[in-house]
Amino acid sequence: MDSLSGISMFVQVAETRSFTEAGRLLGVSSSAVGKSIARTEERLGVRLFHRSTRSVTLTAEGTLFLERCRRILDEVEAAEAELSSAAGSPRGRLRISTPQLSTLIMPAIDGFMALYPDIELDVDLSDRMVDVIEEGFDAVIRTGEQHDSRLVSRRLGSCGQVLVASPGYLKRHGAPERPSDLVRHACLLHKFPATGKLERWPLRLAESEAEPELPPTFVSNTIEVLGFLALRDKGITFVPTFLVRDALESGALEIVLGDFIDQTVTFWILWPASRYASPKLRVFIDYVAENLRV
Repeated sequence: MDSLSGISMFVQVAETRSFTEAGRLLGVSSSAVGKSIARTEERLGVRLFHRSTRSVTLTAEGTLFLERCRRILDEVEAAEAELSSAAGSPRGRLRISTPQLSTLIMPAIDGFMALYPDIELDVDLSDRMVDVIEEGFDAVIRTGEQHDSRLVSRRLGSCGQVLVASPGYLKRHGAPERPSDLVRHACLLHKFPATGKLERWPLRLAESEAEPELPPTFVSNTIEVLGFLALRDKGITFVPTFLVRDALESGALEIVLGDFIDQTVTFWILWPASRYASPKLRVFIDYVAENLRV
């Protein structure tokens, strides 16, 4: 069991790249984590980490050891799950990454927590493209096509995307009638966090029509901010319908250039194909699939 504890500490340090953060997650001091790693390295006769004052990174031996250790911990978790599945509700810690869309994500998270109080959630609410395997996530929610062969995916749903503006903005500036009119409007644009590139608006153009150069009146790496500003008469923006569903129904926002946009976004939940799907992970996947209001 001492070896298993050492393996658990090693995996946590490898995933967080920090003795302090690993200690916080495990409920022990950073010095205790450091001593455990040192004992493991002495027992194995190899160095597992390169350490400096600013970073902790795996050595080649550490990288090889990490893959084996994750498998060991997965097997232990699977064995515990088999023994305890008949004893009560799913329990334990789940590490999840989701897009930075609290309007969409948090109602489902809130409902899940109420239904499964014994499951502890560690949620990374971020638009960055995490590496599910290397960073030790149990599952992630993402959009777009999924091509990682290391992961299993389940479709959560799709929704349309629309250009919207407030009645107040349109009253002052007029409604664009063609895509080319957008060059004279305030455009609230989304920037992809991973690349820094602006998201193109998928406008349906005539063959002779050039794509308009959108004025970057405001740029943000999260789309919820864009919906907020559109509601406050700041301009036109391009967002998924779930973000503005209530505002469209109440008339607080209006669709513009609806005949020139036809695009949907699909949400998926993904988890490691090689990892045992524990009861806590299975109920999370099922709950999100049934309750995410895309």
